[in-house]
Amino acid sequence: MAKASYLVIVESPSKAKTIGKYLGPDYTVRASMGHLRDLPKSTMGVDIEGGFIPQYLPLSGKGETISELKKLSAGAEAVYLATDPDREGEAISWHLKELLDLPDEKIRRVTFNEITQKVVQSSIAAPRDIDYDLVDAQQARRVLDRIVGYQLSPLLWKKVRRGLSAGRVQSVATRLVVDRENEIRAFQPQEYWTFEADLQCIGKDAAFTASYYGSPKKRELKNEAEALAVKNDVDGKVFTVKDVKHSEKKRSAAPPFTTSTLQQEASRKLNMTPSRTMSVAQQLYEGVDVPGAGTTGLITYMRTDSLRLSNEAMDDAAAFICSRYGKAYYYGKHHVFKGKSGIQDAHEAIRPTHVELDPESIKDALTREQYRLYKLIWSRFLASQMANALYDALSIETECSGHIFRSSHQSLKFAGFMTLYEEGRDDDEEAASSPLPELKPGDEATATDLRLTQHFTQPPARYTEATLVKAMEEQGVGRPSTYAGIVSTIQDREYVQKTEKKLYPTALGEVVTGLMMAHFHDIIDVEFTAGMEAKLDQVEAGKQNWKALLSDFYKDFHKEMTAAEEALQGTRLKVPDEVSEEICEVCGRQMVVKVGRFGKFLACPGFPECKNTKPIVEKMPGRCPKCGDTILKRKSKRGYAYYACQKGAECGFMTWDVPTANDCPVCGQTMFKKSGKGRMKPFCINEQCENFLPEDKRGYYKKGEEKEKTEAPKKTKKAAGGKKK
Repeated sequence: MAKASYLVIVESPSKAKTIGKYLGPDYTVRASMGHLRDLPKSTMGVDIEGGFIPQYLPLSGKGETISELKKLSAGAEAVYLATDPDREGEAISWHLKELLDLPDEKIRRVTFNEITQKVVQSSIAAPRDIDYDLVDAQQARRVLDRIVGYQLSPLLWKKVRRGLSAGRVQSVATRLVVDRENEIRAFQPQEYWTFEADLQCIGKDAAFTASYYGSPKKRELKNEAEALAVKNDVDGKVFTVKDVKHSEKKRSAAPPFTTSTLQQEASRKLNMTPSRTMSVAQQLYEGVDVPGAGTTGLITYMRTDSLRLSNEAMDDAAAFICSRYGKAYYYGKHHVFKGKSGIQDAHEAIRPTHVELDPESIKDALTREQYRLYKLIWSRFLASQMANALYDALSIETECSGHIFRSSHQSLKFAGFMTLYEEGRDDDEEAASSPLPELKPGDEATATDLRLTQHFTQPPARYTEATLVKAMEEQGVGRPSTYAGIVSTIQDREYVQKTEKKLYPTALGEVVTGLMMAHFHDIIDVEFTAGMEAKLDQVEAGKQNWKALLSDFYKDFHKEMTAAEEALQGTRLKVPDEVSEEICEVCGRQMVVKVGRFGKFLACPGFPECKNTKPIVEKMPGRCPKCGDTILKRKSKRGYAYYACQKGAECGFMTWDVPTANDCPVCGQTMFKKSGKGRMKPFCINEQCENFLPEDKRGYYKKGEEKEKTEAPKKTKKAAGGKKK
């Protein structure tokens, strides 16, 4: 077999596998496994005084990969750098060039908006040079974040708590959550009333409900007195139909997904976090094994702010819609959506690469998450090219004693795109109205019931992950490639916590945000951060020098750092303790949550008089199979979760499996399931029960079993009922 003449370098093995299928034997495709070099972890790695020169080092553990790529590239006629088509991908290609010491004449830069045979082969046939403006934009972002993180974090260590870290964009995202919480706290509810009348038509067997509108101009009833005055005016009087309107209303489909809208919709409909959404989307982009087709990239590049679709993609959608649903369901022409001003528009909107691969036909080739996300993307794209939904709308206006009441109802006439897809909402759906009778002006009715209802205005809703991403996009904070990381980071750093899908600032997040707002106005300012994103876009466009941008930023930032250190000299900010429901058994005080070098624990607030502490434990459903007592969730020294009887060594029960609320239908003991994500079928661990499921049939992972064996607490690892490690 002839030696391959060309080397193609991508980031991941799955992407390499997909691309390798489309190229001939002259091409060797290898994965770099992401970045191969970066700024050092232990030091800032940026020479600020020398002109913001970054110091890049090979990443630890990448030596073998680097050696292999150097060897392959040395013997290749040309090296194709095929990393992702964004700033970070461009920077990875540049790092590869520098790290592998590749001469300009030997490298070819190629990008794939979709990993299909046609696009891969056409891109390989038309390579370009590395775009150094893109590289510089990524370097500027990386150095900006490094400067802020490495100079602000030590200040937080000294003034708030050890181990804290600060981030440029993450600090602004945290502020958005804190500001929303402060809005909720400061909110003063305003009273208002609604007035509904159940009407019975005179001389007709027809009834309907009408809502107060105004007198005759639109008016809000602000208190009970105003509401009662209107009620007294109309009580016992005749209502006259003044106007009846029939109309047809159209509802258009939502545009195809951008990164932001995909994350929002996946959160609403699939309960997937932004980071998980992007991880699964990456898998779909890089390719999965499809029976009969081999490894296939299923969607276009998933980091985009564009609503643009190729003519070819819209033609394919039109043919598919007409074939499957009929011509009446097609929009009639290419449905082109206009994006917001200021977007990068570097790539198409997110869409399936092969619209004929409908989700059901390849369901067995996908994981549950891949299938659900692919179905969402496929359906949204196809629906965007389908006909409008049509409604028959009817509105009736009635009058009584100078007061106007209105009724409305609409019924679906033609489903159009709604046959396939309907966009989710963040707010509550409006209640469906009842059908209205056919009336004409002059018809009269009497009231069978008059209802006054008191309401109070509600504070703004707390952010969810979806609405926080939406807010960041609207305010220009971050970019498509950064949204998921920002939302994850502020939770990982415990500045924000998620409870029942809502995001709440922690006490730590509020203290850190307060410090930032007092001393680092620019860093925490939404408009300043959005302006910095715009400047980075200017670097990408070749209109701004990246080192000049850093220099301008650092002048003001350095002044703020110096002023903050002087102002906070001798000061340490206290983070309010989180009060738990646990009562100290020594002195009776309510215990609080503290943070130590090994994580959170409960401590008595009476320290130093009372030094009682204890670990935070979580009570699990079910009962101990040995003694019937409570099962607690605990953590081993290395952080692995296990489950044990609350009696500890007295009972001896311990297991790595998760107790459930289900009881075995045969023996009545608590059933367990294996640990990990996703729904897993519960099983019985009682060896005396005929429903007992042996360990080799529970679906345990082989990898890491020996390591986990060392994790089990010495006193309980031999206890009955646990998984043998």
